[in-house]
Amino acid sequence: MLRSCARSYNRILRPYWGAPVARSFASDTPSEDPIRYLVIDGYKKSAREELDNGGATPAGLLYEKMLDHCTPAPSKCDIVYPCDEDFVIPTVSELAGYDGVAWTGCSLTVFDDTPEVKAQIEFGKRVFEAGTPAFGSCWALQIATMAAGGQCALNPSGREMGFSRKIKLTPEGRAHPMFEGKPSVFDAFTSHNDEVTHLPPCSLNLAGNTWTNIQAAAIVHRGATFWGVQYHPEYDLKEMARLTYCRIPKLIEMGILKDEESGLKYVQQLEDLHEDPTRLDIKWMLGVDGDTMNDDIRLCEVRNWIRHQVMW
Repeated sequence: MLRSCARSYNRILRPYWGAPVARSFASDTPSEDPIRYLVIDGYKKSAREELDNGGATPAGLLYEKMLDHCTPAPSKCDIVYPCDEDFVIPTVSELAGYDGVAWTGCSLTVFDDTPEVKAQIEFGKRVFEAGTPAFGSCWALQIATMAAGGQCALNPSGREMGFSRKIKLTPEGRAHPMFEGKPSVFDAFTSHNDEVTHLPPCSLNLAGNTWTNIQAAAIVHRGATFWGVQYHPEYDLKEMARLTYCRIPKLIEMGILKDEESGLKYVQQLEDLHEDPTRLDIKWMLGVDGDTMNDDIRLCEVRNWIRHQVMW
């Protein structure tokens, strides 16, 4: 097994340590095809509607916006919804036609024995089979872990919500191309109850904190790669505010918020800071800095995935 993993790492990682062979998107080649992404929005329709009604951007659209922003070339996203009744998992050849697959977060529980969860795990297996490089956050890391033979469970520490503090890169993470340019210790937007407890074979734990031991991982399975994080680089202060608004009743039930008034006050602080990033008073009260407010830091992992996995 160790030899097999070593061969997989050598084959998958070798191109990333040398100079990338980038695709050309010069202005004199207008016929160049755009980068094609498949975005997998893991939410059920009812959950997507709940986010939309609460002023939050649905996860698939949020990922599309992030990928368009981070891709230094023309790009096109197709968004699919595997929880919808009429959804059919794409074939291996269809998945292989994409330059990258990006998987969003989700409000489901990955170890529940339900048709929606089973279908997404099967979808994850097919993405690995297709060999298309994949990236994702939160739910995505858990789905990729389960699809490749790992395990997830309810986090005994409870829900990690709002900001994931003091995420620290492991030695493997510090050396990994996904974290080029990232501070060795950082904060990130987050919202999750569950966590990866056992990574699959041929995987690397790239980062963790006191709340969640595995905050980022690289998974090599069937010769394909998945880079994922437990936190949410796609969020900004406004999206975190609207997600929190949608979750206020649950957060009160969990004891994270005292009452609705305190929840609405917190949401307003996030939105006020989004509108005026110079508000030092709010930064101080919330403990917010460039890790989450500076796009160059917040989106570092996404840009590196595009550079090293999608466009090399």
